[in-house]
Amino acid sequence: QVQLVESGGGLVQAGGSLRLSCAASGRTFSSSGMGWFRQVPGKEREFVAGINRSGDMTYYADSVKGRFTISRDNAKTTVYLQMNSLKPEDTAVYYCAADPTGWGGWRRENDYNYWGQGTQVTVSS
Repeated sequence: QVQLVESGGGLVQAGGSLRLSCAASGRTFSSSGMGWFRQVPGKEREFVAGINRSGDMTYYADSVKGRFTISRDNAKTTVYLQMNSLKPEDTAVYYCAADPTGWGGWRRENDYNYWGQGTQVTVSS
């Protein structure tokens, strides 16, 4: 079992940066792919970025490519999302999730079996 706790959200002006962290507990973190998703009210949760179990393969939604960077530290059982050049349309609740296959490139919610509680990111114009 994996428990995930996100942190680092907040209010930032457009063009600014934030770094989200997702701390994991449980033995299976190093074998899990990890993903970041986001959700705004009234819309489905959407894939933002993913990383495989070893951290050498990353995947991004087109909307964040070149601005966001996902990384992980297996020794600290933590996955990060560095968000630069933020836009108002990036405003959402951000969730991290664990992928039991280890790939981290799945773009559907159902492919992830553990989720954090989410952290709010608000980008003002």
